Amino acid sequence: MTVAPGERRSIDLEVGRLYTHSPTNMPVQVICGRQAGPVLFISAAIHGDELNGVEIIRRLLKVPALKHIRGTLIAVPIVNLHGVIHMSRYLPDRRDLNRSFPGSEKGSLAARIAQLFMREIVSQSTHGIDLHTGAIHRTNLPQIRANLDDPEAMELARAFGTPVVLNSAIRDGSLRGAAQDHEIPILVYEAGEALRLDEISIRGGVEGIIRVMRLLDMLPKTRKKPPPEPAVARSSSWVRAPQSGLFRAYVNLGDRVTRDETRLGVVTDPFGEDEVEVVASFSGIVIGKLNLPLVNEGDAVYHIARFHRTDIAHERVGDYTENLEADDFPYGDS
Repeated sequence: MTVAPGERRSIDLEVGRLYTHSPTNMPVQVICGRQAGPVLFISAAIHGDELNGVEIIRRLLKVPALKHIRGTLIAVPIVNLHGVIHMSRYLPDRRDLNRSFPGSEKGSLAARIAQLFMREIVSQSTHGIDLHTGAIHRTNLPQIRANLDDPEAMELARAFGTPVVLNSAIRDGSLRGAAQDHEIPILVYEAGEALRLDEISIRGGVEGIIRVMRLLDMLPKTRKKPPPEPAVARSSSWVRAPQSGLFRAYVNLGDRVTRDETRLGVVTDPFGEDEVEVVASFSGIVIGKLNLPLVNEGDAVYHIARFHRTDIAHERVGDYTENLEADDFPYGDS
């Protein structure tokens, strides 16, 4: 199927059939500019319960500036159709699609979908942005994860404009790893919580993609002041529950915590007789947290990123949220 210069077209990639004989398709929209340029794919819902990215792509496709695009935008709002239908992170066989790349035509359902996505989307592209949220009952501060040792990926990450950029190791079977093997730089945008739409995360995603497209000369430049340089974290760790019980959280996303001083929360039994405080074991900024008050011993409760200057990182988070809460956000609901 060919999309000619100046054409905008929706395409259904056939994934297979349900056992009811009903066909299943992966929806794709291609916007091909009149002038040649980069080919950027934007993907969402690789994990079927992560919905912010679906809304980000919906709003992105309504941005008027796309009429003047140079190069090509390939938008895939729902990669894991089975997961979205069942409101599940996984495919029906409980496999994680983002651990199944580059896939195989003769493998599991996850492997076959991954292979289709690599063949029809990734191999056609020069750059990519993959949209994610936290897992079920966990929420993430808007952040970009990328291989910061790759100069081009680092430049794209800075342009996206999140307050935090995290150097993230490649995981076996991930889309980012498979794309890197094809020398395609890819950003992972993490923001919000599974099965929930979060307005700040959505606004940040739309604006970030547009900034990346402007950096790639896919969209006209703007006189708008660029966002501040993001705070870069080279490592992060989860703080875990010391015992099972009810967890009361004391700090929020974006908060600055200090080693051995900040009380993150407390885990208590139902009678309140056995209480254990959870104290920060290192200094940093909270970039992820558990929203569920029920924990088992060892459950991850707070994700903390380490920075050279936590005060600057904390300032970046505050500025970012204030800017996105402005009433004149140009890519709002419509």
